Amino acid sequence: MIFKRQKYVDRLVAGQGNGLVKIVTGGRRCGKSFLLFTLFHQHLKEHGVSDDHMIELSFDDRRSRPLRNPDALLDYIEERVKKDSGTYYVILDEVQLVDEFVEVLLSLMHHSQLEVYVSGSNSRFLSKDIVTEFRGRGDIIHLWPLSFAEYYEEIGGDRTLSWRDYYTFGGLPQVVQIQEREKKIEYLQNLYELTYLKDIIDRNQLRNVEGMRQLVQILSSCIGSSTNAQRICNTFQSVENVTISRQTIKEYISYLQDAFLVEEAARYDVRGRKYIGTESKYYFMDMGLRGAILNFRQQEENHIMENVIYNELRMRGFLVDVGMIEAWKKGKNNQNVRRNLEIDFVANKGNQRYYIQSAFSIPDQEKKEQEEASLKAIKDAFKRVVILRDDIMPYHDDNGFLIIGLIDFLLNPNSLDM
Repeated sequence: MIFKRQKYVDRLVAGQGNGLVKIVTGGRRCGKSFLLFTLFHQHLKEHGVSDDHMIELSFDDRRSRPLRNPDALLDYIEERVKKDSGTYYVILDEVQLVDEFVEVLLSLMHHSQLEVYVSGSNSRFLSKDIVTEFRGRGDIIHLWPLSFAEYYEEIGGDRTLSWRDYYTFGGLPQVVQIQEREKKIEYLQNLYELTYLKDIIDRNQLRNVEGMRQLVQILSSCIGSSTNAQRICNTFQSVENVTISRQTIKEYISYLQDAFLVEEAARYDVRGRKYIGTESKYYFMDMGLRGAILNFRQQEENHIMENVIYNELRMRGFLVDVGMIEAWKKGKNNQNVRRNLEIDFVANKGNQRYYIQSAFSIPDQEKKEQEEASLKAIKDAFKRVVILRDDIMPYHDDNGFLIIGLIDFLLNPNSLDM
């Protein structure tokens, strides 16, 4: 089963000749190596690039260990490049394992015959120091697990059944290719415990392993709910009778973000045009990993749906916040009552903005009013969208809001512009 990952191949192709290092990031087992060594390699071959003009190294392969030495690596590449007029494609996987890899990449950029493509599996790759070093010289391509559209293009079949399998087991390519439910579960649990969690513990030299494990479970349980470090501290104290400082919680969450396991969506005051630093929401990169953390309990489809919508927006290149807006409502004795309403997602890309509500179902007018109240309170002209779990034909309601079914939203990359 071959997943084409065409939009990522297109991004790599579009970067040819731009003079930048093409940097592919993303979580473990998302398919970075396959993208570079199979799909992009195949593209280069089909467009006339010979094997001797492709220098491919994977640094998590023990046979490449001697080349983790920066000078040895530069010498190896230099020896492979012939003094002809051809372009050489240098493809380095898990390059963060190379000592002083930033200096190595900067050195390679000085070679006019080289197109450089690299990958890494944690945000050490994107730390502030490295971003500064590569400012204007790096083209970052973030690889996600399979979107539902990528998944369904290959799997096909009944859309509802495909959705159920997708939101249960996620979109990691290897998991999708496993047929038996028990083996999917085993793979995901081993991947979380032996790769993600172990890597986080080892890289950050954590001593409180159980604290980190419980934190991940807390975040897994509250996707779609606002929280903060203090609230999580209180949960540890009240439920586990364990004291963990707020600063430690913040550091642990940053480690999870570094591993591309979770992302944070900050709260944004739409009317005041400012961020509210009190609480955030955390979403998991892959629903299968989130399920494995909870032993596939707490499979509430409404919360999972919200997480999948967040991921889809991020895959489409949007920056995503949780919107807050102040509104007034007539209360008792006809008095105006102020309330803060939440907009599930404020999605921004360039000069585009969409306000989006995730609504599992709207069975009646009262529920419709409740779901759309925050959208009605917005006074600007950007588009407002309500995504329903129901498989419905997209339409615009009397308020001009786009109402669209979840699966249509996920399968059509232009669905927000209907």
